[in-house]
Amino acid sequence: MTEARAPRQFGSTEHLASEAIAAYVDGELRMQAYLRASHHISLCAECAAAVDAQQQARGALRRSGEMTMPLSLVGLLSAIPTCTTNTADTSPGSDAGFGAIGKRLSRRWRK
Repeated sequence: MTEARAPRQFGSTEHLASEAIAAYVDGELRMQAYLRASHHISLCAECAAAVDAQQQARGALRRSGEMTMPLSLVGLLSAIPTCTTNTADTSPGSDAGFGAIGKRLSRRWRK
């Protein structure tokens, strides 16, 4: 008679990360990673449940319809200043773009 094996117990570091589960569900893993994840999911009930939950969440988002962004948020995002650097002196050792901190650090290095 064949004896039934107990399901393998995985350590906490052996489970798929949430990012890997999302990539698995979204079909974004390379083939080798996908095959490893599939094998793990076939053996691990905890990760299989996480994949199922991710698939349900993905389906719910797809069925939810188009989302819109409030105009107030658009206004706030457009008010974020853009980063500009002083390109006047870009020679090695210049302090361009680093302000007072860069000047203090460069003085320390020159000593």
